[in-house]
Amino acid sequence: MLRSWRVKLKLLLATLTLAVLLSWLYFFVGSLECEWVLLLLLLLLLGLKGRCPAPAMCRGVSSLKKAPFISGQLLHVAIVCAGHNASRDVVTLVKSILFHRKNPLHFHFITDSVAHQILQTLFQSWMVPSVHVSFYNADDLKPEVSWIPNKHYSGIYGLMKLTLTKALPSNLSKVIVLDTDITFATDIAELWAVFGKFSDKQVIGLVENQSDWYLGNLWKNHKPWPALGRGFNTGVILLLLDRLRRLGWEQMWRLTAERELMSMLSTSLADQDIFNAVIKQDPALVYRLPCFWNVQLSDHTRSEQCYTEVSDLKVIHWNSPKKLRVKNKHVEFFRNLYLTFLEYDGNLLRRELFGCASLPSPPSNQLQQALEELDEDDPCYDFRRQHLTQHRVHLFFLQYEFLALPNPTDVTLVAQLSMDRLQMLEAICKHWAGPISLALYMSDAEAQQFLRYAQASEVLSARRNVAYHIVYKEGQFYPINLLRNVALANTQTPYVFLTDIDFLPMYGLYDYLRNSIQQLELPQRKAALIVPAFETLHYRLTFPKSKAELLSMLDMGSLYTFRYHVWPKGHAPTDYAKWRTATVPYRVAWQPDFEPYVVVRRDCPKYDQRFVGFGWNKVSHIMELDAQEYELLVLPNAFMIHMPHAPSFDISKFRLSAGYRGCLQTLREEFHQDLSRRYGAAALKYLTAERSP
Repeated sequence: MLRSWRVKLKLLLATLTLAVLLSWLYFFVGSLECEWVLLLLLLLLLGLKGRCPAPAMCRGVSSLKKAPFISGQLLHVAIVCAGHNASRDVVTLVKSILFHRKNPLHFHFITDSVAHQILQTLFQSWMVPSVHVSFYNADDLKPEVSWIPNKHYSGIYGLMKLTLTKALPSNLSKVIVLDTDITFATDIAELWAVFGKFSDKQVIGLVENQSDWYLGNLWKNHKPWPALGRGFNTGVILLLLDRLRRLGWEQMWRLTAERELMSMLSTSLADQDIFNAVIKQDPALVYRLPCFWNVQLSDHTRSEQCYTEVSDLKVIHWNSPKKLRVKNKHVEFFRNLYLTFLEYDGNLLRRELFGCASLPSPPSNQLQQALEELDEDDPCYDFRRQHLTQHRVHLFFLQYEFLALPNPTDVTLVAQLSMDRLQMLEAICKHWAGPISLALYMSDAEAQQFLRYAQASEVLSARRNVAYHIVYKEGQFYPINLLRNVALANTQTPYVFLTDIDFLPMYGLYDYLRNSIQQLELPQRKAALIVPAFETLHYRLTFPKSKAELLSMLDMGSLYTFRYHVWPKGHAPTDYAKWRTATVPYRVAWQPDFEPYVVVRRDCPKYDQRFVGFGWNKVSHIMELDAQEYELLVLPNAFMIHMPHAPSFDISKFRLSAGYRGCLQTLREEFHQDLSRRYGAAALKYLTAERSP
């Protein structure tokens, strides 16, 4: 009897102790799912030896064993992304994931050729530690779903998620699938941990649809696809790929779609309709995710019933064609959360994951080695550091129509700018009808301001042949030649007109250049066509419509040859006196400090990126063209006019800082040495000319 009471007392004490420790873990650790190992050790220390003082608690411990311990584990995320707009939207999703994450990530993108180019360049230039990216060609998957009529605005790409068991690697066992209009408000590892809660039969994790769409009562004669209850939303999906493959998922969804299309004729919500039809047929396949994993902000949503506090939100889904303009009682809160990541500085997400061992990529190693070789006591350290800075680059930020087959004499205007020159864009577009490639140096927040400006502009929004490439700000100097190289590298036409954003080309210059390229038989010769540069000091200018009008304005003093009073050496070799009466192109010789604006083949030498800020960025390029024996031909009936603007920050530093000017001189000398190494004795003339009085 006494022994029995002692046993009961021991069990009672053990139960109380365990309850206290469980409570402590819950409140102070915050995640029971990651602590099952500690609980098992606790049971052993209590000497229970398999006996359970509280069966309910033991059942909890047993279930926690199924939840994986995910610290440092690689998490896989799949996203279908096609086109310019989706490629821009997905960056906000990626930022929200990176902001909260504590695990290595592997993004799997199913893309068209446009999104592939944009995202590959973005991630390569972003260089985020412990992030891997793979791309899969959506064109290869189109035959799998192209037979399905789809009314959804996402088009054929809205059906691609059905093909993931085939598209993704066969050794990938599970993946989180996300729409591009998702924003995370928590660590994605919490969602990954839910895989551990799936039963043996469950293969798909989904949140219930938060609108009445599948109930069929939104309007009269509304007939949705079959669904289980309210149906499920496929903006956030957990897929156990290995189980789906064993179940014959490809045949399963295909047979279901074929059967339902006989009566439904087309899908209204793309893949979501087919997923729901499959689940309706076999409800055991689905694991119901808590609603906070997909708070849906569609037009007919009832998502407010899901969340009661801010802490309940984990994933926000802008699943309405209206996106941020959707009507919702709390839309301002959701919009502000979205804008936080939209305008967040992506450079701050290049942080290492502590506690996660990962090998840096070869480019990261090379960059780190180059940085370590810099001498911090070098007076020009900041210039050299800026040269090595790896800027994030987002190509084709806005819609751009690629040329299927460019004309052999076609030419693209190439320039770069920052936020303070944005007002020049409309004027340039009015003067130049041909393709344009622009590199814009901006912060994340400024890029969004530019987006709103461009979308609101009738002139800019009407153009589809202007490519805008965002180079994100980093460092203290303006990386002018990097910007030029980005704009130059992403042209499609055989020829490029290398200019600056402050110049307005003459009306009709685009057609004139194409005719000149053909008449001068430029494809058969190595030549640079010079467009003579002029300037005005007046903000309002009656732009000359011909060479005769320009000469008249030049004689009247309302126009000047470019920089005649500040830097005459830069354009004097153009020989403006000869140009006044010239009727055919004429050849000029290179001279020191010559920096004309030229038309050359797209495969011309790149700009030297060591030159940042103000000074010698164009001079060095023209020098290399001459070293490669380009003819310099001045066009007799072409001109461009520089419009006045406030001095840039970099030119102010050049004028005020002797150290700045000294470093520029050092970089010039190093450039001469490199030029001599590349072109041998022929390049000695540049050094001689530099040193002569």
